[in-house]
Amino acid sequence: MSHRAYLFSLRIAHALRETAAEGYHRQQLYKDVMAGISVGIIAIPLAMALAIASGVPPQYGLYTAIIAGFIIPLCGGSRYSVSGPTAAFVVILYPVAQKYGLGGLLLATMLSGGLLVLMATLRLGRFIEYIPEAVTLGFTAGIAVVIATLQIKDLFGLQLASMPEHYIEKLQALLLAADTAHWPSLVVATVTLLTMLKWPKLNTAVPAHLPAVLVGTLAALALGWFDFPVETIGSRFQYTDITGAIAAGIPDMLPSFIWPWQQAGADGSVLVWSSQMAKDLLAAAFAMAMLGAIESLLCAVVLDGMTGRRHSANSELLGQGIGNLITPFFGGITATAAIARSAANVKAGAQSPLAAMIHALVVLLALLVLSKWLAYLPMAAMAALLLMVAWNMSDAGKALHLINTAPRSDIWVFSVCFSFTVLFDMVVAITCGIIFAALLFVREVAEMTKVSDVTDSPKLVPDKLADGIKVFRISGPLFFAAADRVFAELSALCKGQHSVVLVMDGVSVLDAGGLVALDKFISACDHANCQILLADLQFQPLKTLAKAKIRPVEGLLAFYPTLTEALKDLPTREQQWRDAEQNTLQDSGL
Repeated sequence: MSHRAYLFSLRIAHALRETAAEGYHRQQLYKDVMAGISVGIIAIPLAMALAIASGVPPQYGLYTAIIAGFIIPLCGGSRYSVSGPTAAFVVILYPVAQKYGLGGLLLATMLSGGLLVLMATLRLGRFIEYIPEAVTLGFTAGIAVVIATLQIKDLFGLQLASMPEHYIEKLQALLLAADTAHWPSLVVATVTLLTMLKWPKLNTAVPAHLPAVLVGTLAALALGWFDFPVETIGSRFQYTDITGAIAAGIPDMLPSFIWPWQQAGADGSVLVWSSQMAKDLLAAAFAMAMLGAIESLLCAVVLDGMTGRRHSANSELLGQGIGNLITPFFGGITATAAIARSAANVKAGAQSPLAAMIHALVVLLALLVLSKWLAYLPMAAMAALLLMVAWNMSDAGKALHLINTAPRSDIWVFSVCFSFTVLFDMVVAITCGIIFAALLFVREVAEMTKVSDVTDSPKLVPDKLADGIKVFRISGPLFFAAADRVFAELSALCKGQHSVVLVMDGVSVLDAGGLVALDKFISACDHANCQILLADLQFQPLKTLAKAKIRPVEGLLAFYPTLTEALKDLPTREQQWRDAEQNTLQDSGL
C-alpha cells in the first residue's frame, strides 16, 4: 500500500487486521496480557475519578473503560491506544450532566460517535493535523485550569450544594464556601499529593497514583478511627441493587442495556425533548467529536513516535466513533484515547490492540470483585489524583516555551484559546482559536509579498535602461489579502513611466483576488498609456491567467518566458510606443 493510500485508508479493525497479517505468536500474547493487566489496574481509580469530575456516579466511568475500552481497539486503527474516559472531556461533560443529567450526557455521546463516524467516512483524519499547536496548547491548558478548579471543593471538603455553570461564578461560590473547609479532607488530599510527587523518585514500575490513592485511603480510615470522618465514594454515592434496596458505593454487576433517552435527566425523571435541549446537545456533541478526534489522533501520533509504527487516522476515527455510538447503551460516557494510559501500555510491552482489550477485561473484573473495597476511596484523594492529572495534561512546560519563543501571533492565539476555554466553552474556544490563527496566518503571508525596484540591479538588468522604463520584481503569493496592496504600490511607482516590466518568478500563487487587482492595474496602465511586460511566470499563475482568458494586448500587455527576452524586446516596444505617441499628437493637431 502506498504512503498516500495508507494515510487515507478506512477499514474497520485496521490495527487488529494488520497485527494478524504480520503474524501473532504466543510470546506476543503473553506481553499483551501483562501490559493489559498493568494498564487495567492504572485505569480503575482514574475511570472513577473522571466520572465523578464529569458529574456522574463513578460506576459510569468504569462502564466506559470496559465497553469503549474494548470496542475501540477492536475496531480502530491505532495498535497501542488505550481508550476510556479522559480529563479533557470534563469541561464539556460536566455542564451537560448538570443541566440534562445522565440521559442527556449519553445522548450527546451517541451524537458525537455519529459525527466521528462521519468524519472517518469523509476521510478527515489527516485534516486534524492542520490545527495549530498554539490552539491545542491553549485549550488543553484551559481545560487543566477548569479541572483543577472543580477539584477545590473535594480537596478542602467544602460544603457546596451545587457548582455554578460559568467559571467566574464557580470561583465566587468556592470563595463564599471557604469557611466550611474540612481539615481532615485537606490532610488526605495533601498526603495523596505528596505521595504522587515523591513516589517516582523510587524508580519502581508501579505508577505513582496507585500507592498515592492507597495511602490517601489509609489516612482517611485512620482519621475516621479518631472520629474525623472523610467523605468517600461509599458515603456520597448510592445505587439500587437487584433486590430494590439502596446500597452504598458502586454496584458489583455488569452494565445493563438501556436506551440512552430512557435514562434519567437532571431532575431524576425521563428526559423530555425540547428544541433548546436538542440545540445544547448538538453543540456539546460537536465539541466532544472534535476533541475526541484531536485527542485520539494526537495520542496515535505520539505512540507512532514511541514505536516506529504507523496508525491509520481515518480507521482510528471510525473505531472511536463506533465505540462512542455503542457505549451509551450500557451507561458509558464519552471516551477517547488517553495519552498517559496508552504510553504506559507501550512501556509495559504491548504488542497489539489485544493489550487494550485485556485492560477493559481487567476493569470489568475489578467492578465485579472489588466494588465493595472501591467504596472506601476518599473523595479528597480522588480530587488530588485529578489535580495531578490536570497538571500533567496542561503541558505547562510546552506552554511556557511557546510564550517565551513563539511569534507574537502564536501567543495571541494561545491566549485566546486558553481564556475562551476557561471563561466560555470548548466550542467557542476551538472555533475562535482556529479562525483567529487562520486570520493571523493570512496576514503574515500577505505581508511576505513584496515589490522591489530592480531597474538598477546589474544582476537582473545588466544594461542601463532608457528613461520611462522600470523593472519591478514581485515576490510572494498574489492572493486576496496581498494583491490590492501590491498593485496599489505598483500603480504609484509606475506614474510617469511608459513601459513597465514585472518579473514574476517569485509569485507562486495567483487567486481570484489577485486577478481582480491585476485587471485594475492593467486598466490603470491603459489610461496612463503605459505598457506592461510580464516575465518569468510560474505554472500556477500562468494557468490562472489562461483560464481567465487574459491575452496579450498590442501596445498594452505582453508575456515573456524570461526577463532576458523581455529586455531584448524593450527597444522595439519603446519605439512602437514613441510612434504611437507621435501619431496621437499628430491626430490631435499638436
